[in-house]
Amino acid sequence: MMSPPANIRRIGVLTGGGDCPGLNAVLRAVVKTAILQHGIEVAGIEDGFQGLIDDRVRPLTTRDVSGILVRGGTVLGSNNRCNPRRYHVGDDHEGNPVYRDVTDRCVEVARRHRLDAIIVIGGDGTMAAASSLVEKGLNIVGVPKTIDNDIVGTEISFGFLTAVNTATEALDKLHSTADSHHRVMVCELMGRNAGWITLTAGIASGSDVILLPEIPFEMESVAEFIDARMTKGPGFAIVAVAEGARMRGGEQVVARTVHNSPDPIRLGGIGQRVADGIAKLCRVETRTTVLGHIQRGGTPIPADRILATHFGYHAIQTLMLGGRNRMVVRQNNIFGDVDLLHAAGKQRLVPEDHPLISAGRAIGISFGDGVPHSHYPTAQPAVVV
Repeated sequence: MMSPPANIRRIGVLTGGGDCPGLNAVLRAVVKTAILQHGIEVAGIEDGFQGLIDDRVRPLTTRDVSGILVRGGTVLGSNNRCNPRRYHVGDDHEGNPVYRDVTDRCVEVARRHRLDAIIVIGGDGTMAAASSLVEKGLNIVGVPKTIDNDIVGTEISFGFLTAVNTATEALDKLHSTADSHHRVMVCELMGRNAGWITLTAGIASGSDVILLPEIPFEMESVAEFIDARMTKGPGFAIVAVAEGARMRGGEQVVARTVHNSPDPIRLGGIGQRVADGIAKLCRVETRTTVLGHIQRGGTPIPADRILATHFGYHAIQTLMLGGRNRMVVRQNNIFGDVDLLHAAGKQRLVPEDHPLISAGRAIGISFGDGVPHSHYPTAQPAVVV
């Protein structure tokens, strides 16, 4: 057992934001590495930052995290509506939300429990919320978590690959029903403003049209492509559309607004609009599937369990090496860390020249942006050298 630095004797850990496959794998790695390798005590903070506000902090032992590797969700619970700097305390007499800065309360609870550092597992919103604790002197080490894969500073976040696997399986299943009934099947996928899930699952499933937030689409271009498939091709089509996708010159489709949330906009509904547009312009039977929170659930696939274990281990190692207010990342398949505030409140989007987009265009996938493509190219004669 290695001795911890003199200033690190007891740490806290919390899971913030939306739930995500692999959270328990990170918790397991954090707790076991801290206790078994460094003799550090670990306290679990329940339901994200809400646990600091309400003083719901409990000891975590290696026994508490035994057997949780394969479980989805988080044994500590999570919360995606709690920002200590802007905490919803109720509504005024006109029904408007009232907010209060409760950062000092969080710091007081952390110090009461003698927490020398806190491992914060979450996405860009969670990292932004943690910045108020950093400003008050707490040492925060972040672990990037999101199925959206949109955290700045890391090439991948755990949970993403499981979500892609779930989305791919759903798109695969839509193929058979689309083929049998000669229909167009539109599947709306998660991702907020980033198209990573839709792009990756769309390519993996052989989707015919992939619509991303980063590439505004034209309904006429989508309809032209679909019409060619229905009349000259196999007679069915699969459309993968990201919830944040929008028509050129238009706005994202908002399902609802949650006023007491740090991230109040809830996207949703673009899938049905795309389906309606295809049905109208192509006069073909079209159906919509919204995969929704199924993408967040279930047991993490092996790749996410391994990635989450790496992140949990490196979070503790970062502390042991004297790191303060860092976020562990993976870049070029190498684990390291960056300034925590580097990721706070930012989003990593799909670049329009991403290799997967280029590959998709090359094999005849439409991204709905009017870029010329060949539906069924004729074979070219071989060149003999």
